[in-house]
Amino acid sequence: MTACRICSLAGVALLALCHTAAWAGDGADADGPSDNAADPADTILVTATQYAGTKTDTPLIETPQPISVISAEQYLSQGAINISDTVKYAAGVLASPYGRDTRVDGFTVRGIDALQFRDGMRDIFSYYASITSDPYNFSRVEIVRGPASVLFGQGSIGGLVNLVTKTPEFRTGGEVNLVYGSYDRKEAMADLNVALTDTLAVRGVARVRDADTYVDHVPDDRVMFAPSIRWQPTPDTDIVLTGLYQEDDSGSTSQFLPIVGTFQPNTAYPAGKLDRYTFVGKPGWDRYAGRSLQGGGSITHNFSDNVRLSLKARYIDSDLDYYSRYADSYSNPTDPFAVYGTDGRTIGVTIGASKARMNVFSTDNNLLLSFNTGANVEHELLVGIDYSWNKVGKINVYDSEVIDLYDIDYAALKAVEATGPYSYDSQKQLGVYVQDQIRFFDRVSVVLGARRDHVTSSAGNEDNATTFRAGIIGELGAGFSPFFSYTESFLPVAGSITNADGSVGDPFRPRTGTQFEAGVKWQPEGHTMVTVTAFHIKERNRVLYLPNGATTQSGELTTKGVEVEANHTLPDGFELLVNYGYNKLTSEVNSSLNYMPRHIASIWSTKSFGMTDGAQLRLGAGVVYSGKRKSSSAIWTITTPSYTTVDALAEVEWNNWRFAINATNLLNNQYYASCLARGDCFMGAPRNVMGTVGFRF
Repeated sequence: MTACRICSLAGVALLALCHTAAWAGDGADADGPSDNAADPADTILVTATQYAGTKTDTPLIETPQPISVISAEQYLSQGAINISDTVKYAAGVLASPYGRDTRVDGFTVRGIDALQFRDGMRDIFSYYASITSDPYNFSRVEIVRGPASVLFGQGSIGGLVNLVTKTPEFRTGGEVNLVYGSYDRKEAMADLNVALTDTLAVRGVARVRDADTYVDHVPDDRVMFAPSIRWQPTPDTDIVLTGLYQEDDSGSTSQFLPIVGTFQPNTAYPAGKLDRYTFVGKPGWDRYAGRSLQGGGSITHNFSDNVRLSLKARYIDSDLDYYSRYADSYSNPTDPFAVYGTDGRTIGVTIGASKARMNVFSTDNNLLLSFNTGANVEHELLVGIDYSWNKVGKINVYDSEVIDLYDIDYAALKAVEATGPYSYDSQKQLGVYVQDQIRFFDRVSVVLGARRDHVTSSAGNEDNATTFRAGIIGELGAGFSPFFSYTESFLPVAGSITNADGSVGDPFRPRTGTQFEAGVKWQPEGHTMVTVTAFHIKERNRVLYLPNGATTQSGELTTKGVEVEANHTLPDGFELLVNYGYNKLTSEVNSSLNYMPRHIASIWSTKSFGMTDGAQLRLGAGVVYSGKRKSSSAIWTITTPSYTTVDALAEVEWNNWRFAINATNLLNNQYYASCLARGDCFMGAPRNVMGTVGFRF
């Protein structure tokens, strides 16, 4: 059977379908309005079962790999307002490396940008072609560290972040929340679940937001509605259909301000220290506004206790307008104003107007077979096929002008429009994978996996790759389980090398990587889990962007480090999360990759107290530390100082009511998230306070 016929059959089989029994192992308490009402002692039990690491309901303690599972209850308690915020209390993860960005969610895992997946399928395929996901629409966020290409196909070598969509449960209940916060943030949220019958349930998740941001003229408005329906025609069959409509009207809180005048003094204009939240754009013209429509579904059928079929698919249609401008900090990074005069105030500005369209179809199908090959040897054999197709079209129009950066005449700024035909790029990927999880004497688990991918692109690139994984974990007693694993990654790169003279060279080769990892998990009882991991990663064929628009591919990137992640939860309402990551990243060719911090650490804790009339008070606090980082070029080296932020929570639950105050960066630490040797700086987000009134039923 040809690859095309396989793709066609998979696509036809999946248009009817999709998913949740695959996720049903989480139980009714794993998401939705019931999360906040659950006994805190149950929290660790939820996180002890995961899906993304193995695509099976294997307990975390039996998986030879560190996996973080962050519940919606946890990250909303921490004040998360975007997906980046949901992962900032995870070991080895740097959230918002360039500060809060209203355009995209950013996070690095083990020092390398991580790819974002939704329900096990990748959902972002191009820069600035889609709007960000809404954290309220998900029941949990999963972080898979290290390469995961065997199960997920093309992916980042550092790891991936998987968002798990809220789906219907067979109960009736819900919640409504009203929020008011800093920068005139006003929003209403609702999560309603209705069991129509014993086998049919519907759910609707919605948010409406009208908000400004800490950068003038940059709104953060959103309308989101995510309906879903779940039907179980038989006890062995689970069918879920999901939809999403989301529309954002925002801009860019990242203003790409020059290092000179912000992080470093402007010697040509001694009085000229820029406001760190200066708006460089044109009010009413700048925007990052778009619409996303998504539809998907899954079917899971148990033929018996030992045979399970899972089919799922999703289609995404996205439109986006991105209009912005940024100062020319790059022509002469050490003194960008000198290029345009001697007053230390005048600087060039690049104007960009773009429109983007993105269409994505993804499907993932697998068969799980459980069997024994002896009295004490158990197998879970997973055989699957997945297919994805994405098409991204863009219009890009550029112009430039010169401005006084210290006294911008906004009314005089140019307004450029993105007109003309769209330029399209597309890519198709077909993958076949197999994984065997072997359990010996109910004490030792071995994972073996392999995958074959075939990828084609509209640019003429055609790549084939085979990736492998192997891991082992064993219980020594007293809750200690040491593990070792080897994993590989594969990521096709669209486009071709651009030579210094502007000519086009050979097509880019895929980025490939390998990781060796060893560690130990300690679970002395069901409410405590400590994981300590050491890893060594090598990646080849990174794209390097050179002066004058030239590109090439590097030799080898190496990252190695240690991670510590600890969760402890007690039945009396006490929760403690402690995380630490050390990471050393080096490159044979590109020293500018060394700007990631060596040290990242965080701690989060909550405690509940009984009050009169059955009310419950919950207090929480957290600290996030990011170490200093260096960015180097042939001209200079810039060191961004370390920074620490403090978050806090105060919450009262009384009958069906909930009253909460969240504060992120409570002490209003004014810090630089990153300053790059290329010439620009990115500011950390200032204090943000939100008050919530909620009603559950």
